[in-house]
Amino acid sequence: MSSVEEQLRILRRGTAHVIPEGGLEAKLREGRPLRVKLGVDPTAPDIHLGHTVALHKLRQFQDLGHQAVLIIGDYTAMIGDPSGRSSTRPQLTHEQVMAAAATYQEQVFKVLDRERTEVCCNGDWFSKFTFQDVMRLCAGYTVARMLERDDFAKRMQAQQPIAIHEFLYPLMQAHDSVVVRADVELGGTDQTFNILLGRHLQREAGQPEQVALITPLLEGTDGAQKMSKSLGNYIGIAEPAADIFGKVMSISDELMLRYYELLSDEDVARLRADIAGTRAHPMDAKKRLASMLVERFHGAAAGEHARTEFERRFQRRQLPENIETYTWNEAPAESVPLPKVLVVSGLVASMSEARRTIVQGGVRVDGERITQVQHVLPAGPREWLIQVGPRRIKKIVFPAV
Repeated sequence: MSSVEEQLRILRRGTAHVIPEGGLEAKLREGRPLRVKLGVDPTAPDIHLGHTVALHKLRQFQDLGHQAVLIIGDYTAMIGDPSGRSSTRPQLTHEQVMAAAATYQEQVFKVLDRERTEVCCNGDWFSKFTFQDVMRLCAGYTVARMLERDDFAKRMQAQQPIAIHEFLYPLMQAHDSVVVRADVELGGTDQTFNILLGRHLQREAGQPEQVALITPLLEGTDGAQKMSKSLGNYIGIAEPAADIFGKVMSISDELMLRYYELLSDEDVARLRADIAGTRAHPMDAKKRLASMLVERFHGAAAGEHARTEFERRFQRRQLPENIETYTWNEAPAESVPLPKVLVVSGLVASMSEARRTIVQGGVRVDGERITQVQHVLPAGPREWLIQVGPRRIKKIVFPAV
């Protein structure tokens, strides 16, 4: 193992909090591999870069010789994490959760070393719980303390309902730490309450308390709100290589440095100084970041190809070699509104996204930027080259009658 000082330098980078202060150093000075826990709820089949912040930190622990303990929350996912929620989540069936878990695990191991990861499902123990076990778990914490949790407190103040089963979620996550005897638990800032509750239950069980290593929430491509599929500002790790590359290239220079800090091991202070001193160009740094992320999730060849294709298409103003064609089912009898064309052809997901993208200047028709949502494509046999943003491009064909 590296020295304690070197490990602390690596592990404290990009963290929001370490609780208690000095706790991680004390654990490391025990001179043994630590059991480092990360719990994930597979509520959807795909993960995005925001999810990989904690995964990257767990990989750092692995590379330093510690034991990664990945808990697949097949039982906690059926409740749904109430963190940051203003309403009760819809409950999932176990079948839905396990279907998502299949692809989720494959994506997780694009970051983690599979051979050095202990994987377990918390259903392994919760499925064996009796009602007496549930009562014993609930008896270890008070309602008053539970209501100190920020999201519960806000919902109470707003007179929003809180279902009783939602109180079970933090208790179940905390109990996972007791079962696996975690030395360290990783999680985003929205998980702070749950992780500290794990320390409480470990203490009640007579175990040494885990250290809470809290990571920041990664901002999405808009640079303002946390990365989220529902907000449309995410970069999914299962997305095509060209999409990942292009989305990274679209972020601001300042957000690029934030991504470097949380998703890589590069010396961000030096990179920032190089850019400020004009020894490095932000565009080159951004392309290196995009290549690194594509390579991580799709392999080295894909990373190199995505960079070459991006430079050919956008820096040299060349179009891709193979442009997908979408042919209208039948010749339209009258002009077709551009927003409808974007949705029907699959260039955007919804009419609202189509209108918003047009107004923001993100749509080109035959190279001309269109900013009016009233724009139409006239009827009659013809084809158009339509580009949405820097990455999506299709040839739209209206056939002859």
